[in-house]
Amino acid sequence: MEAVEALRKTIHVTQELHSVVKTMKVLAGLNIGVYERAAHVVAEYNRTVKMGLQVALQRMGEPVSPSRASPDRKLGVIVFGSDQGMCGQLNDLIVDHALRALARFPLNRLNHTVLAVGLRAGAQLENSGRSVDATLDVRGSPAGITGTVHEVLRLIEDWHSKRGVEMVVLFYCRLISGVVYRACGIRVLPVDAQWIRNLKARRWPSNVIPTYRMETERLFQSLIREYLFVSLFRAFAESLASENASRLASMQVAERKIEDRLKELTSEFSQSRQASITSELLDIVSAFEALKGKGSD
Repeated sequence: MEAVEALRKTIHVTQELHSVVKTMKVLAGLNIGVYERAAHVVAEYNRTVKMGLQVALQRMGEPVSPSRASPDRKLGVIVFGSDQGMCGQLNDLIVDHALRALARFPLNRLNHTVLAVGLRAGAQLENSGRSVDATLDVRGSPAGITGTVHEVLRLIEDWHSKRGVEMVVLFYCRLISGVVYRACGIRVLPVDAQWIRNLKARRWPSNVIPTYRMETERLFQSLIREYLFVSLFRAFAESLASENASRLASMQVAERKIEDRLKELTSEFSQSRQASITSELLDIVSAFEALKGKGSD
């Protein structure tokens, strides 16, 4: 009976764990939708920013192409990972991708300023021998993303004014479909000159071009800052969507393993319980036969 009771307790604990995993799976699925919608909304805002840039560029000359990267040029690196666990290989994937990409940069490693978004990503970067200058927590909500983006913007301004950082690149995971995501890297500063030229040459969608009173250069700089805000927000949202997709995939695997284990435990419990009942019945029959024998004497 002790073995049966031990199995009963193990089944109960396993069922509770199964319930926790199912809850985490549901939450991960809901969070994917939340961050995908956030990325979609900011993409619409990005369209407005690009239209504003298109208007401002009509009064500006040709953008100056950034000079070719040299070993002395300062580089700002932002790597988006996670604070929480149970998200599969997401941190391994993005850190490995960032390290391989940085190894190909023609810039001196000592001129890299690295910001890790997510404690786990920061720890993995440092374990790989890469110095991390700052680490930010991952705030798990669209409203929290906005506050963190403003923190990053202030850091970038500080890098530029105090360290002479001219180039900023982002590394994050982008959700492809379902639970599939991949690591990617984009340069956000300096703004690509060809992209600016293409934007300037684009045909305006109506016959009425908006007017403005602000100084053109000031308007252009303000819109570039908004473009940077959008790029950072999208990276945050897509990284968080990927994190939850990875967690959902992990929970699906865990759920299947727990269900298989529950089947094994239930079968073992049934067999042990049947063996215990059979043993008790045999003891009763043996006792009855013994009493019956004494009565006949």
